[in-house]
Amino acid sequence: MPLPLEGIRVVDFSRVLAGPHCAKTLLDLGAEVIKLEPPGGDLSRKAFPGHGEISGYYSQQNAGKRNLSIDLNVPGARDVALRLCDTADVIVENFRPGALAAFGLDYESVSTRNAGVVYASISGYGQHGPFRSRMAYAPTIQAETGITATTADHFERTDRLRSDSLSHADVYSGLHAAIAILACLTERERTGRGQYIDVAMAAVMLSINERVHADLSDAELGAERPILGATDGPFFVGPGGERFASPMSLVGSMSFPFYLAAMRRPDLGRDPRFLTPELRLGNLEALHRIVQEWIWTFGDMESLDAQLDEAKIATGRVRSIKDFAGSQWARDWHAVRTVSDRSGGQTKIPGRPWHFADQPAADEGQLAARQGEHNAEILSELGFSAAQIEAFEASGALVQPSRNGAPGSSPDPALAADANAAASGTSQPEPEPVLAPTGQE
Repeated sequence: MPLPLEGIRVVDFSRVLAGPHCAKTLLDLGAEVIKLEPPGGDLSRKAFPGHGEISGYYSQQNAGKRNLSIDLNVPGARDVALRLCDTADVIVENFRPGALAAFGLDYESVSTRNAGVVYASISGYGQHGPFRSRMAYAPTIQAETGITATTADHFERTDRLRSDSLSHADVYSGLHAAIAILACLTERERTGRGQYIDVAMAAVMLSINERVHADLSDAELGAERPILGATDGPFFVGPGGERFASPMSLVGSMSFPFYLAAMRRPDLGRDPRFLTPELRLGNLEALHRIVQEWIWTFGDMESLDAQLDEAKIATGRVRSIKDFAGSQWARDWHAVRTVSDRSGGQTKIPGRPWHFADQPAADEGQLAARQGEHNAEILSELGFSAAQIEAFEASGALVQPSRNGAPGSSPDPALAADANAAASGTSQPEPEPVLAPTGQE
């Protein structure tokens, strides 16, 4: 049986994370994805670890996409890109607002030729407004939208401040763009027309934060936490030395009674040290020690889990990704798969996060493309003759570094300044539409 998006063509102008993750999600749903790269290549090709021009980072977001590497500054190259866009059901880009308009590849230009195209732009703060041209990476968006402050406050309550190394704003924005694209494809079935989608990473981070309503209220809760969830989730050590976490706060009034039930210790609820959230927070070390010592009365983690489960307290063992990937669950789910690094080795990347009843879970055979690997193939499909393709190669419009046995060149730092100039409204288009530091990745 075909996957749900089989027959849908996605043209992916994006680089690094938010846009590529959006397009990869559509690929995993069955779409064909053609990734366009400039001469300098996607920055993620240079990430560690990796071999040659195929890094693990690049593989995780791009395995299975075909690749066209083209220099849009060379005469005729933009016509090639436009002809490809004519065949697209979906276009994804995450440049600074206005960057692709300089090349006549914005939604207005493309949709006059392809009225059915669904065109998604992912940027830090959207296509309009006072923050339109600001540089934006996931950490800066997370700082601006309260995520960093919330995380710092969370850990400061136990004097254990931690940083978060994951790019939540990019991944969530890519997923929300994919959701909007799927909705517009459904709408196109009714109307026959496409749609323009403007995704702002900052708006996404507000929308995924389940405690925004509390932070925007004037409620004074003291030491009480305003929401459900892992607000003060403690960590414990199991009977066999296992480290594990629970989402149930020892401080919160809703969750503290769960521990009393699990331990068969209603008397702790009458202990003067633990009568209120403020008191429990002030005596958190002593309360944690009581629970921890109770945990050590069990012979093994299985018997402890059974009693915690009875009291509706979930636990999660602190594992490394490698440890979890080797678990029986991960093997049964096909949660990790292996792709070639194109240099004789292999890279392990995530499998699909969903299963369809009539589809196998594995994605065998997907490869991360070398830069420009499908140049001639794609142009031939677009109707260009062999002579025309050779002319494009000779002019430098088509770029394929690996043909000469060399990996793709590093992005030119000078391009960043040109991209900044284009974003600030100058009349000179940048030499190539690099996602220079926008982080609108």
